[in-house]
Amino acid sequence: MEKIKMTTPLVEMDGDEMTRVIWQMIKDELICPFVDLKTEYYDLGLEYRNKTNDQVTVDSAEATKKYGVAVKCATITPNAARMTEYNLKEMWKSPNGTIRAILDGTVFRAPILVKGIEPYVKNWVKPITIARHAYGDVYKGSEMKIPGPGKVELVYTAQDGTETRELVHDFKGSGIVQGMHNLTSSIESFARSCFNFAVDTKQDLWFATKDTISKKYDHTFKDIFQEIYDTEYKATFEELGLEYFYTLIDDAVARVIRSNGGYIWACKNYDGDVMSDMLATAYGSLSMMTSVLVSPKGVYEYEAAHGTVQRHYYKHLKGEETSTNSIATIFAWTGAMRKRGELDHLPELSAFADKLEKACIDTVESGKMTKDLALITTLKEVTPLNTEDFIKAVRETLEAAL
Repeated sequence: MEKIKMTTPLVEMDGDEMTRVIWQMIKDELICPFVDLKTEYYDLGLEYRNKTNDQVTVDSAEATKKYGVAVKCATITPNAARMTEYNLKEMWKSPNGTIRAILDGTVFRAPILVKGIEPYVKNWVKPITIARHAYGDVYKGSEMKIPGPGKVELVYTAQDGTETRELVHDFKGSGIVQGMHNLTSSIESFARSCFNFAVDTKQDLWFATKDTISKKYDHTFKDIFQEIYDTEYKATFEELGLEYFYTLIDDAVARVIRSNGGYIWACKNYDGDVMSDMLATAYGSLSMMTSVLVSPKGVYEYEAAHGTVQRHYYKHLKGEETSTNSIATIFAWTGAMRKRGELDHLPELSAFADKLEKACIDTVESGKMTKDLALITTLKEVTPLNTEDFIKAVRETLEAAL
């Protein structure tokens, strides 16, 4: 068959460790044989980020703003051990945090449902979508180690030079301190993204923070959501029979576990990070979760919601066989290709993305899957496959469908 033509490139953000290996396999086996792939490539592997003083991460985000659609591989956020392992100049910040700060918007994450992979929470019969704020909080925080006794204050200096101070803590000994922030404009964008997504997908919207403890920071989130709902979305929600409600984060967790699913759960940045991993695992696997950042200006960045699979990568380097689930990374590519097809009026590109996703699901439902799924499936006839053989099995299913 003739390859599907593209007119506008995708921004391609390569990553680290096992997911970087899988990234190339996906392109070689599942995309390039069928699509005349056009991308603007950025190497977000930790070594090249270190070499460019992380400028490559900023450049990739700016390119995403230019072209409108990006696809990103999982990347390492370095800790002290990684500093030594990769001989880093400094402990570079999360690439996702940098990109999201530049693009703003909201990350929507939803599980990929497959027959034979039953949720651990048995009453979850419909997917739960996490809407994660993509700016600020601990991901843009400033931190200090406090060496000994002394006073730490928050200081706001207005443009006219006047100061407002708030005591953080009067230290009697050593300790640690963190300052974090958010922006009214970004919280407003977050709220509107969530309400719009709820209207588009005809799903109820839940929002939760800890406003009883954080009476200014979290309470501001709550107030902005409520004001925007009341003035801009309430009538539409009522017309569609949809519900918006706010609750405390701990109450939300209890409600989520008792629910049947089928709604959007909006979370602040850190809450969304943690809860999306919990949901992904509870639905079956971290490698079965889609993730897309949607900016207020209509920019889309698709990624897998899991990490770089470090343990498998070390096995791979030793020449040992791995069985790494590539489905979330494949779905990052399909999401980006589908959106590129929509924006460029290339229905054949969007249709190919749909067929590739169906090939993944059909392959698993036929009993061919990686070990993480083989260990939890209720299917009787199962063939556990290694990393490469699973991708080749998906290709066989795809070719049969095409």
